[in-house]
Amino acid sequence: MFSAYLDFIRIRFLTMLAYRVNYYSGIAIYTLNIGVYYFTWQAIYGGQGQLGGFTVAQMTTYVAVSWMARAFYFNNLDREIAADVRDGSIAIQFIRPYNYVVVKMMQGLGEGLFRFMLFMIPGMVIALLLFPIKLPTSGTSWAVFLVMLFLSFLINSQLNIITGLMAFFVENIDGMIRMKRAVVDLFSGLIIPISFLPLWLQSTMKVLPFQAITYLPSSVFTGRIQGTTTWNVLGIQLLWLVILLIPIVLLYRKARTRLFVQGG
Repeated sequence: MFSAYLDFIRIRFLTMLAYRVNYYSGIAIYTLNIGVYYFTWQAIYGGQGQLGGFTVAQMTTYVAVSWMARAFYFNNLDREIAADVRDGSIAIQFIRPYNYVVVKMMQGLGEGLFRFMLFMIPGMVIALLLFPIKLPTSGTSWAVFLVMLFLSFLINSQLNIITGLMAFFVENIDGMIRMKRAVVDLFSGLIIPISFLPLWLQSTMKVLPFQAITYLPSSVFTGRIQGTTTWNVLGIQLLWLVILLIPIVLLYRKARTRLFVQGG
């Protein structure tokens, strides 16, 4: 069964490879986003040495790595699950000898690997050529960041799966998906680092999973988080990885007992 799940990773990777031209244009779009944020933050700093705990160099690196990390962890598992429920194909998925949620996670990983190799890495190389990005010099920092990046993918995918499973209870979740995506982009620290938010909102973010997706890995990459604190933030990611399994299991069990096929 494990080898069968690995096949889902391979099949999704090959499927994405067939449409790789779309991702070449995506690299250009993400690079443009980095450029816009780079010049915006340059204007905001206005010659100041530090804001929100970030130096100008750290902010430039933070913006670049955050957007390129998003290229890896982003997926549409929520829309895929909703589509399966809407067209009735979910009924066939449920009678097959595998766990539907695990299959979706494996498919998301296949897409993530494609994005990492053909989107994130080339995009980061282009960003290095265009902007003054400072890379970590420690091999440990690189290793920890890559582990945290993978955990970011898992946590973001879990949030997508939770949102997708709501399609079993609400017939149309398009609005919910758009709201979830906006919340994740804002409160994960992608649009603005969490340290720039009001103190009361920063405190709220500490008890929510969003910072574990972008802010914490990017802070490690830029060197704002170092030493033993690195292991603490890694522990935060692992904690949320476990916590988010609970609503997934509960929703999936409940969904199987109240499946309502609208088509197919």
